[in-house]
Amino acid sequence: MQTRKLILFIAASLDGYIATKEDSLDWLFSVEGDNGYTEFYESVDTVLMGKRTYDWIMDHAEDFPYQNKACYVFTRTDEKGTEHVQFVHGDIVSFTNQLKQQEGKSIWIVGGGELLSAFMKVQLVDELILTLAPVLLGSGIPLFKEGEYQASLNLKQTRTFNQFVELHYEVKKS
Repeated sequence: MQTRKLILFIAASLDGYIATKEDSLDWLFSVEGDNGYTEFYESVDTVLMGKRTYDWIMDHAEDFPYQNKACYVFTRTDEKGTEHVQFVHGDIVSFTNQLKQQEGKSIWIVGGGELLSAFMKVQLVDELILTLAPVLLGSGIPLFKEGEYQASLNLKQTRTFNQFVELHYEVKKS
């Protein structure tokens, strides 16, 4: 059986930030079209995110945007699940490895940096789809946190969406 792919699909500023220091994404929402989002969204059936990302979504979205997907939120606190979300308190690597072994479509890492860093350390990420926005933020929340990991990538595809550039990489496994 082929394992499911764990994929990061995210937008970043040209200087590598996913949000401002104040957690603002205003720089991203002046976009025309969906920049490949709908196509990607149909290729996944599971979303993973950290608690900070989940809280941001709940503070800024009218409705939970991933209602038709299995959604897992990793947290260090004891939270009760909702009709759309299951909170995971244990070992995120073991949990995610179990998900990858189940039947299904790809698994999307929605955010954030702590989660991505943990997955990169153990070479769990299979693909990175980065959409670079034509903006420099100068500071903010970095896409890749400083950490004890390295990865070699293989460029699969590039696409442009108006002023945005999508870079699709496969992570080379050692």
